[in-house]
Amino acid sequence: MTSLVVRSLCPLDVPAVVRMEGELFGAGAWSRESIVEELSGPGRWYVGALDGDTGELVGYAGLWFDGFDAQVMTIGTDVAHQRRGVGRRLLGELLDRARTLGAGAVLLEVRVDNEPALHLYESVGFERMGLRRGYYQPENADAWTMRLDLRRDGADQRAGQRADQRADQRADEGDRG
Repeated sequence: MTSLVVRSLCPLDVPAVVRMEGELFGAGAWSRESIVEELSGPGRWYVGALDGDTGELVGYAGLWFDGFDAQVMTIGTDVAHQRRGVGRRLLGELLDRARTLGAGAVLLEVRVDNEPALHLYESVGFERMGLRRGYYQPENADAWTMRLDLRRDGADQRAGQRADQRADQRADEGDRG
């Protein structure tokens, strides 16, 4: 994929999001109705990543802002487009939005066995706060709660993100061989 275009999600994107939700999250996937409600819910902001060459929706992400802290609601990348920086780009968009809104911190939950997501979140400065047992239903899977303090020095976070992007590019190059 040569480029990504990130834009706000719209009702026409719902079928693609429903498909990806099912493929990515199985029994725990949000229903069509839940997705539609999320896209228009108060304090919500959802974006999609499109393949710049084909226009295909290859990822989506959402943020909720309550007036103080922001919450990453979801990040999903189409299985065929994973490990190409789509999730990192979407997370960056969510964090930029949270900063613009004046959020003091960004919170999220992530499955304890989702190593790629844990690596991504920790690489941009999220810290594990605690464990929520049985958080993901119906699988009864545990989740880590994580927090990123947006009041920390932004220069340190940007430097870490640049280093991780270079590492991702090297990893992608190795996967093409």
